[in-house]
Amino acid sequence: MTDMDQLVAKRPTGAFRTMADLAPYLWPRGAWGLRGRVVVALACLALAKVATVTIPLFYKQAVDALSPEAGLAVVLPVGAILAYGIARVLSLAFAELRDAVFALVSQRAIRQAALKVFRHLHALSLRFHLDRQTGGLSRVIERGTAAIERLLSFMLFNILPTLLEIAMVAVILWSLFDIWFALITVVTVVSYIAFTMWVTEWRLKFRRQMNRTDQEANTKAIDSLLNYETVKYFSNEEHEARRYDDSQRRYERAAVRSRTSLSLLNIGQAVIISTGLSIIMYMAAGGIVDGTMTVGDFVLVNTYLIQLYQPLNFFGFVYREIKQSLVDIEHMFGLLSEEAEVRDPPDAPPLQNRGGEIVFRDVTFAYDPRRTVLKGVSFTVAPGQTVAIVGPTGAGKSTISRLLFRFYDVTDGALLIDGQDIREVGQASLRRAIGIVPQDTVLFNDSIAYNIGYGRPGADEEAIRRAARLAHIDAFVAALPDGYDTRVGERGLKLSGGEKQRVAIARTILKDPEILIFDEATSALDTHTEREIQANLREISAGKTTVVIAHRLSTVVDADLILVLDQGQVVERGTHPELLAGGGRYAAMWQRQQEGQGNGADANDAAGKAAE
Repeated sequence: MTDMDQLVAKRPTGAFRTMADLAPYLWPRGAWGLRGRVVVALACLALAKVATVTIPLFYKQAVDALSPEAGLAVVLPVGAILAYGIARVLSLAFAELRDAVFALVSQRAIRQAALKVFRHLHALSLRFHLDRQTGGLSRVIERGTAAIERLLSFMLFNILPTLLEIAMVAVILWSLFDIWFALITVVTVVSYIAFTMWVTEWRLKFRRQMNRTDQEANTKAIDSLLNYETVKYFSNEEHEARRYDDSQRRYERAAVRSRTSLSLLNIGQAVIISTGLSIIMYMAAGGIVDGTMTVGDFVLVNTYLIQLYQPLNFFGFVYREIKQSLVDIEHMFGLLSEEAEVRDPPDAPPLQNRGGEIVFRDVTFAYDPRRTVLKGVSFTVAPGQTVAIVGPTGAGKSTISRLLFRFYDVTDGALLIDGQDIREVGQASLRRAIGIVPQDTVLFNDSIAYNIGYGRPGADEEAIRRAARLAHIDAFVAALPDGYDTRVGERGLKLSGGEKQRVAIARTILKDPEILIFDEATSALDTHTEREIQANLREISAGKTTVVIAHRLSTVVDADLILVLDQGQVVERGTHPELLAGGGRYAAMWQRQQEGQGNGADANDAAGKAAE
């Protein structure tokens, strides 16, 4: 079962449930203009069908008037022919008017549904986004929005008008001739629809297999292309091609089964339609022989049946598209049933900034109940103070930053900013108060100006350039042919690690938060670039509450307080000289890193600071 199937399994399913989910978008509360359009469109639909069922009646009158028994009365055929022409024009005109009036309703429904899903995805927890398959998720949204338009088109402008026309034709045949004509017509149509639905239901399993394998292939393709360099590093092009082809092979098998079963459906439909049409024409021909029916009646019956069966010829396709559209919409709306792990309490107030004091009060946290990551962590960062958190890989350092941003809620204990439990304030205001420069800076595939301006959307060009100057990236940008309009590529791959970090710093400067987090911000850089970036970071963090999460101890020697985290617990705390003098884990880590660095300049600089 795929991730999307699991999401759908969490909610009530079925066509009626999906239509009920879609209904508010088609009949939006308070939007009287859109509701009026729905009413007008339905009225046009009914008028178009009334005009359509009158066309054979005028055709019959013309045929009867031109038959030898009518004596070639010229006036009547002219009137019938004119009426026939007008009816055809009105049928088309009302149908087109219906489409034109309803267009805004359908497009607004698509837009609002897509927007709601998009917003909901951003409201979901980090856990959901770490587990998601981006390629498959994008296809679910893409197919879901396209399915809304298909569903509305087929359901409202094909199925509903056809059923209305069948009812009108049955009434007309019954009133003009006898119940047998109406009964055989209805039985034929019902048999056709029942057979089509039965076979199409059977065929849907092949369509589902096609969708599932198509989604798998697309996910694998996107994942492989996003990791293009990794594929090249390990020369795994053929391995990726085999994985992709495996999904494509299963798609091929399902597609062939779907196509062959379609041939069976078309043959069965042709048999039912031809049988019903033959019986009706035989009865009409008998009526002409008996003198109870005219040639015009024969033409009328034949025209009605052909007129009915013409849209029914596409019923299999229409029914299949409707069923598939319902499945696609159900998958998309299934995303809405995924509950956000972290939610604001009702009427949560915004965070009140009073300097940026951070307090971890006996915080315990576990991503999985079977494994606790933080165990009773307590510390305080005073306003304007810099606190560094160090420790081995897996100690829980980055979890600290995730809890500060409230990507997760603490399992036990409390996390306070300026005396306010962050679980009791609005998430948006909390995150506005915090800026981060992460280890892996991911940029949008847009211009440098856009990526810097992302720190404060709507910022003017001068503010963006000022932030770039403070981040010491303005000279680099000015040397580029396109300057600030230079596109950075997907995830910023056109920039070096140091350049991306400077863009991240400029973005954070533009945001101007109360609290700064540097999460391994220089660990992936060379020594020279690291020193330059560290100088930038010290410059922008002056006077702000700062949390530095680091692996290289040489980058935190100036911190006001250093916390040593190990296996989810604070095992040591103090300043750099105090911790070295203590001879504990920090001192051991420092010694190992100095030995690894040898007699390089970085080691000498750090040792000098330690001696002061």
